[in-house]
Parts: sequence; C-alpha cells; structure tokens
Amino acid sequence: MVPIWPTTTTVEERRRPWGNGPCIACGGVALRGGEVGKRMVVVDSGRGGARGRRWWCKGGEQDGGGVGRSAVESIIIQLQLDLFLSSSTLPVHVSVKLTLPSYLVNSISIRSLLIIQSQAPDSGLGGPKMTSYRIETESLCYKVDSWWSYKFGWFWYGKTSKDKWSRLILKDVKFEAKAGEITAIAGPSGAGKTTLLEILAAKISPTKICSGKVLINSFPIDPKSFRRLSGHVTQEDALFPLLSVEETLIYSALLRLPGERKGVVLRVRQLMKDLGLDHVAKSRVSGISGGEKRRLSIGVELVHDPCVLLIDEPTSGLDSFSALNIMSMLKTLAVRQGKTIVITIHQPGSRILDLLDRLVLLSSDGIVVHNGPLSLLERKLQLVGHHIPPHVNVLEFSIDVVSTLPVPVPLPIQIQIQSRPTETHLNNPMAMSCYPNSGYRQVQILGERFCKNIFRTKQLFAGKIIQAIAASFILGTIYLKKEQDDGGKLELQTRLGLFAFTLTFLLSSTTEGLPIFLQERRILMRETSRGAYRVCSYVLANTLVFLPFLLLVSLLYATPVYWLAGLRRDMASFFYFSLVVWMVVLMSNSFVACFSALVPNFIMGTSVIAGLMGSFFLFSGYFIEKQRIPKYWKFMHYLSLFKYPFECFIINEYGGEQGKTRCLHNDLTGCSLYGDGFLRQQGLHESQRWTYLAVMLGFIFVYRILSFLILWYRCYRSRY
Repeated sequence: MVPIWPTTTTVEERRRPWGNGPCIACGGVALRGGEVGKRMVVVDSGRGGARGRRWWCKGGEQDGGGVGRSAVESIIIQLQLDLFLSSSTLPVHVSVKLTLPSYLVNSISIRSLLIIQSQAPDSGLGGPKMTSYRIETESLCYKVDSWWSYKFGWFWYGKTSKDKWSRLILKDVKFEAKAGEITAIAGPSGAGKTTLLEILAAKISPTKICSGKVLINSFPIDPKSFRRLSGHVTQEDALFPLLSVEETLIYSALLRLPGERKGVVLRVRQLMKDLGLDHVAKSRVSGISGGEKRRLSIGVELVHDPCVLLIDEPTSGLDSFSALNIMSMLKTLAVRQGKTIVITIHQPGSRILDLLDRLVLLSSDGIVVHNGPLSLLERKLQLVGHHIPPHVNVLEFSIDVVSTLPVPVPLPIQIQIQSRPTETHLNNPMAMSCYPNSGYRQVQILGERFCKNIFRTKQLFAGKIIQAIAASFILGTIYLKKEQDDGGKLELQTRLGLFAFTLTFLLSSTTEGLPIFLQERRILMRETSRGAYRVCSYVLANTLVFLPFLLLVSLLYATPVYWLAGLRRDMASFFYFSLVVWMVVLMSNSFVACFSALVPNFIMGTSVIAGLMGSFFLFSGYFIEKQRIPKYWKFMHYLSLFKYPFECFIINEYGGEQGKTRCLHNDLTGCSLYGDGFLRQQGLHESQRWTYLAVMLGFIFVYRILSFLILWYRCYRSRY
C-alpha cells in the first residue's frame, strides 16, 4: 500500500433543490462540524455509521446510525495528497477530485483514510487542521496528604487523622477548554494552577483525585493514550545543552514519530521556520537566549503534532517582547490548526491578555471564581463594585481582589478517595498503541544521541582520554626508575602499591560522569512520561555506547603503564591486564549510573559515591588482611569493588608456570618465597582468575539492573 497524507480537503455537497435533508452517516462516510463542507470525517465503522455517536450539519441533528439519505444528490471531494512512493524519495503532490453520486455514497466504504480535514487558507505552523478535542472537568477536587500523617498520624489522632494533616488544593473545579482556543489558568501563588494543569495532562493518577472526573470529548480520559495525542511543556526547560537546536528537534521527532529520517528532517525544518528558530538551527542549546529555549521546549512537544498542548508558565522569566512572540505563536497554532491549548499564567501584559480566548481564575483556596471570556470577568468586577485603576489590566487587578469575588455555590463534597472507572468507550478516539517505534529503533536513536553528547562533553571524552594517558605515563615512569634502582626487579610491596593505585585511579575517576547522568535523568523522566520510549531502551543504549568508549580509555591507560612498569612480559598477561582494567571501568561506570538514578542531586551523589568507594578500598584486603577483618565487616570485603580486580592483578603477575620459578624474597639460604607460594599465602590460586572476572561481570549486570529498576520507578512516579 502506498502511504498518503491528505494536506488539503474541500468538500462540497450538492443537494436537490427540494430539500435540506439530514447529514450522511452511511457506508463509513459522515459529515460533521457546524456547517456542511467544513470537515469530513471518514469513519472506519462499516455501513450504517458509528453507532452511539452524533453527527451535526446544517440539516439538523441525528444519530449516527440509520440516517435518511434521499436529500443528498452528490458530494464533490477535492484532495491534495502527498504520496510517498518509497522511503528514499520526497513526497509527490497529487490533486484528486472525486464526485460521489448518492447511490455510491450509500454503498461505498472508504476504509483507507481515517480522517480527512480542511485546511485554512494560510497554512502556517504545520498545515491542516486536526481532530478537535474538548477537555472538561466535572466537580474536580484534589488534596495532598503529608507523608508523616499518612504513615504515623493515626497513632495520635486515630483513623481519621489524614483529614487533619491533608490540604485541599482544588475544590469543585469546573473547567472547559475547546479546540481552536487558548485557555489560561490564572490565580495567586499557591492557588493550584500547576496542579490543575498536571491533572489535565494525566500526570496525576485518577485514583488520587478525591472526587470529580476529567473528560476528553465526553469520554473518561485514558492516561497512556492521552499522552500520545498531547504535549506537556513544564516550567523548567529540560534540554541537552551540547546538542544543536536542529538536533534536539530531530531526535525528539525520531523517538516520537514512525517513519524515515528524511521525512522527519523536512518536518523539523518546517517546524523551526514556524517557531522562528531557523536562524539558530545549528547553534547549541547552551548558546541561545531564554526565549529561544522556551520556543525550543514547545517545539519538542510539537514535533509529533499533538492535538492538545498544555504549557506551564510559557512566559515565565522572559522579557515582554519574547513573551508576546511565544503567545502569538500559540495563538497561531490554535487558530490555524485547531489545537486545544491550555496554559498557566501569572501576571501577563495587556497585549497577551488580548490573545486569550478563555480564562479560568482560581482563588487562593483552589476555587474557580471565573470561567469564561475576559470581558465577562470585567463585568463581574463592576457588578461587585470594583473599579479597575488606570494602567492596570483586568487580570492583575482580579488576582489582587480575588478573595472578594463571588464564587458558585458548590455541591456538598465528600472528601474521600473514590474508585475511578478504568474502562473507556469502545469508540474512544484516544485509543492507540503505546510506543511509536520498536525497541530496537529506540536503542538505535538513543545510542546515536548518547554518542554525540559524550564526544561533545570535554570533561567526559577528551578530558578522560588525556587523564588516562597522563596518569599512565607518570605512573609508569615512576616505577621505571624504581626498576632501574632495584636492578631490574620491583619489590613485592611496590608492585602491590602499583596495583592499588591503579584501582584507586580507575574507580575514582569515573565519578566525573555523575553530572551527565543526573542531567540525562531529568530528560529521561520527561520523555518517558510522554510515551517516547521505554526505560529499558535507555539503559541498554547507555550501556552499549559506553562499552567501546571505556575500552579505548582502558587501552590508553593499560598499555603505557604495563610496559613501562616492567610487569610480566608476555602478551597473554598484557591482554588479561587490559581486560581487567576494562572490567574495572565498566564496573565503576555501572556503579555511578546506579547511584545517579538513586540520589536526588549532585552534592548528595558525590558524598555517597565517595564514601562507598573509600569503604570498598578499606576492605579490599590491601590495608587490612582478609583474616584480620572482623566478622561483622566480612560482607564489605566480598562486596568491595577493589577486592576482585586487585586479586586478579596479583594472580596475573605471580601465577602460572613462571610463578613457580619466580623468586620474590631471598635470604641467606636462598629463595624463601616464590610467586606461587605468595598466592597460597593470600588464599589464591590460578583458577580464580576467570572466576573473579565473572564476579566483576556480575557486579556490572547487578548495578545496571538496579539502575533500570530505580529509573523505571522514578519514571513511573513522574507519570503521576
């Protein structure tokens, strides 16, 4: 099948002179939307229309099934189609004109197209209008409980203590946002604006809502599906600073849209032009202005062309010119594409107020005191005796006197957690699959993005390579001088010190990746909450990308230090030494990734990781022999990340056939300690070299799995 995308549609209905007649709902074809000819929806429901739905036209209102058809003579449909003949070619624009007589309209079933929509004369900001969505709430109430009261409050106050420690954020909220309009939620600080927006964005679980419900097109909202057809822009911009503007949008589009890269790039370039970002397309995110970052954050949520756009404080922290530009852009989106746009706003200027279609004003108690056009709010102020001072806009004045405004009398509210219906209507338009791309495709895209971030992070890529080479040469030349002083031999304790310092350097240097992991965690939580990809895809891509990079670092460190320090001179021992070094840096990287998923911030992460690394070094067996460690601390010896590679180095240096003849200590009677004898003193033997490598590999898997579980839990919590 050749994929097509309708970009322009005009529908003309030719009626018989003698009748107006009802709308058409047969053969999978229906007309809807106020005036005939403005929108045509093709319903894949078979002959007889969509049962249970209602279709409107200028002929009146009638149910979807069993509609009379005698009044319509024919329908002319003019389509402008983009045909993608293959994945490697640009779309071919084709104009198609269909004239359907009444007998064909009654019998034909058009199942190849789902939705055909009209386009405004000016096609800016993305082109054709989309399916309209109306969001509404009915008697919505929401409260928060403190953790202390929820867990222990009953001990002092009994079973009803939660009500004493809880706070009602929203009370009997009746809200409505329509397609083609900008609906603004305003109110004083702490009124619950962001909370209401998060409820509308399905970020708060319906089971946590005290009472009321959220509906979309009169259907109960399904969180997973709603995240796919909506975009939610938080107040804080979560962007990769080292990616360019174009790359940020391209990777977001690749993760959230199916299809080939060529089509995605064309879509992104058009979006940048519409957002006014084409002049900074090649600039890195860290080098653009605050207003451009805000537009970029909005663009990240627009790449998949959502029908509903929810934005928290789009003008926060911006100058008046940048704020007006963003609001003008949102107004264009609402009018030309028919998007449902809901924003929270604090104190906008007069020109921004003129762009708002509907205002929902909340009091400090979370009660709706106004829901409607701004002009009605001004009349309400006049009715209660308030006069707006000069040079003060109506919203700013309303927020100051919001406590004196009359509020609707709410119905009695029973504050309790009620069971929420989880089923949705079979014809719910939100039903769709969870992820746009396969797991393999997600790993591929995320891996490519990881590589660019690593290569452009100087302290993580170039800095780490230079650090490994410099430390290796310095350490190697130090022990090279020692070898010459000792007549070509290194003393036993000197070599053990070399191994201990090597492990200290390798394990401590990987903490430099902690800020990178913490930054990616914020973006991961935002992207997974919108259904862009799976958490397991992120963890797998992160692991695969670091494998070759850390292998390069390991070889750059192991090669100079091994040969300069005069360690065992055979290639098998060198490759084993390099393999152990690689496993050490992988193990350390997995350890940091695990705790970066757990800790709340960089300071806490540095403290926890440094403390644990110090404990691992203390119980490694280098400072305190294993036999002298107290029994109650023995577990730390076996959990130590230093123990296993340290003993692998010892076995590699003093094991094998050479260890049987290699003298480590001479006395008056001759050689008193050989290499294999030293291994026996330490409780080691040759066969453990591969066992300990397997243990190190197990540490890597365990820390990666723990990282996945912690991130999955965090991302799950961030969805609600």
